[in-house]
Amino acid sequence: MTLQIQNLGRHVGQQWIVRHLNLHVEDGECVALVGPSGCGKSSTLRLIAGLDPVSEGEIILNQKNISHVSAAQRAVGMVFQSYALLPHLSVFANLELGLRVRGVRPSDRQQRIQAMLELVQLQDRADVLPAQLSGGQRQRVALARALLRDPDVYLLDEPMSNLDAQLREELRPELRRLVLDRQKPVIHVTHDQHEAMAIADRIAVLHSGRIQQVATPTELYHLPETLFIAKFIGRPQINCLRPKDGVITAVRPESLFFAKEGLPCKLMSREWLGSSQLLYLESPEGSLRLSCSTSVDIPESLIVSWHRSDEHYFDEDSGRRL
Repeated sequence: MTLQIQNLGRHVGQQWIVRHLNLHVEDGECVALVGPSGCGKSSTLRLIAGLDPVSEGEIILNQKNISHVSAAQRAVGMVFQSYALLPHLSVFANLELGLRVRGVRPSDRQQRIQAMLELVQLQDRADVLPAQLSGGQRQRVALARALLRDPDVYLLDEPMSNLDAQLREELRPELRRLVLDRQKPVIHVTHDQHEAMAIADRIAVLHSGRIQQVATPTELYHLPETLFIAKFIGRPQINCLRPKDGVITAVRPESLFFAKEGLPCKLMSREWLGSSQLLYLESPEGSLRLSCSTSVDIPESLIVSWHRSDEHYFDEDSGRRL
């Protein structure tokens, strides 16, 4: 099973929400869509799910054009940010509803739901209401509902954004176990780049409704095609030196080191990050960030340097990599 998006676009009036999107997702592959708010991530999922009409292009699922097929007829399993559980129904009833609508026999419904509850480790919570569950448990119910549909493609719309940082980290392996190992195409929308880099096989970076680059997490980090991607991928954010002759030189904070000769800097502030510290420096080339060990004693005035091989070059006007 494969998902192909070809020149996909949607506009409302004269405003294009997404345009000229091209993406190919293989069986068992997870592609994360990342980008700033309003870039078209969730809109892309809604087009694939059939929740919004397609203005141009095609959506091909298993060699079938589903661009104008109704949402109910698409073999799509979607997990929403808000869980979308009915509050007056028990966990079991929430999971049963979709099977009942699809005409699954009562005996089969019971068997499949019990097996799914065991899979998501909620077999003892079948009779409780969603309000009696933790955020992580509600998210697992939402995942179970999508899994029960046994779709041809999974669409995850920021499924863990409502959870705290620790719970998101704990649920990442669960997400891989429950969805990504089922050998179906997966598109995962997230605003958390750490989540994207931890879960996805490839990442598509969107900006203003268009895909800027699709690559593995490692390729995006080390070979960003635009200055926008270089700034967006990686925390702390990449350092950009003052432009010279229309060229911007960028260096990752971890590539900077203390030296006897190099760029003079003044320490402005610092952040403690557990095993490391992030220094905010001011220099003749502009503001810089440097990541180093917490055991290092930092003077107010210092000199930093880096290796030429760690530099990235971008055109000042177009933002394209040179």
